Amino acid sequence: MLNEIGKKAKAAERILMTADTAQKNYALSKIADALEKNCSYIIEQNKIDIDNGRKNAMSESLIDRLSLNEKRISEIADAVRKIISLDDPVGKVIEGTTRPNGLFIEKVTVALGVIAVIYEARPNVTADAAALCLKSGNSVILRGGREAVNSNIAIAETMRAALSETEIPVDAIQLLTDTSRESANELMNLTEYVDVLIPRGGTGLIKACKENSSVPVIETGTGNCHVYVDEFADLKMASDIIYNAKVSRPSVCNACESLVIHRSVSKEFLPIIEKRLKSAGVIIHADEEACKILTDAVPATEEDFGKEYLGYEISVKIVSDIDEAISHIMKYTTGHSECIVTESYKNSRKFLSQIDAAAVYVNASTRFTDGGEFGFGAEIGISTQKLHARGPLGLNNLTTVKYQIYGNGQIR
Repeated sequence: MLNEIGKKAKAAERILMTADTAQKNYALSKIADALEKNCSYIIEQNKIDIDNGRKNAMSESLIDRLSLNEKRISEIADAVRKIISLDDPVGKVIEGTTRPNGLFIEKVTVALGVIAVIYEARPNVTADAAALCLKSGNSVILRGGREAVNSNIAIAETMRAALSETEIPVDAIQLLTDTSRESANELMNLTEYVDVLIPRGGTGLIKACKENSSVPVIETGTGNCHVYVDEFADLKMASDIIYNAKVSRPSVCNACESLVIHRSVSKEFLPIIEKRLKSAGVIIHADEEACKILTDAVPATEEDFGKEYLGYEISVKIVSDIDEAISHIMKYTTGHSECIVTESYKNSRKFLSQIDAAAVYVNASTRFTDGGEFGFGAEIGISTQKLHARGPLGLNNLTTVKYQIYGNGQIR
């Protein structure tokens, strides 16, 4: 069955790669309209997933990631429309050179081909990934988690029905309804048809794809994001940044999971941030020194410092200076997003140069690591590796290049 899906995806790609910008944008506009038109049906199917999630004791933070309503579906449709407004990343001539022998060589952007996306309980990814792949000339095979299977089917059916009214083949977007581990493993090894695999989810999913895939993988997702409160920090600013980064949406990969504090401000700052975090129900896992200052903290384990909680929990570590802060962060970072709060230019530059992550912030919430916030439109995920892309994976990251060479009879 998966071979047939692969064949259809490859056949669709051959047509999609020749589609012009107007054809792709028209298809995207039909998709956006259809998502809003079918809003009630999608919400109805999403409710089945939510009910199943609660029966299976899914955490409320994951329920939040799973949940759809009219506002969120409208936002999904708007994200598709924003992609329409972005420049077509395909067919751009990056450079052209005439060689001494008269050959003219130009480097041109082209689609990657067939992209497989494996993701967990976030049905918005179904639409975001499909729309980005379509605009960048790629066909896509989507494989969501069982937690969102009904929502994903409803969204995929809606998008495919919209494509049936356009010149873009419906098989440019395909969804695997089999959410078993076997289907994921088979997709990871569909090298005859799939050019790139993009996993989007937690540590377990990313690890499984890295270890088991024979298809090239762009690693995304896992975010043990730190905020370091420096000795020269504006403590009011630090409190606001940490509260936003932890509480605004704790179930996402750009949420703050780890707090690092300079010893000289710890006694003043920890009671302040404890009060704010506790008001939102955040459990604090603190090192021995921080536990003596905090009134209601859980002693942190080694595992806590490296954990992506994806919920209302955070780790706290007190350090003696910025060098210890950087060493601690680099020991436990997942390479996603890291932040320093400081009024010291010297310390900010040191942090920026020595922290190795996709996004490094000075005095701003890690929650800004997002394709839309970076001006890329929707994103397919946050790449935490260095090849072939890093940070928010927008349209331009879903292309590669080829060389087109013009001659007039040259031989070597």
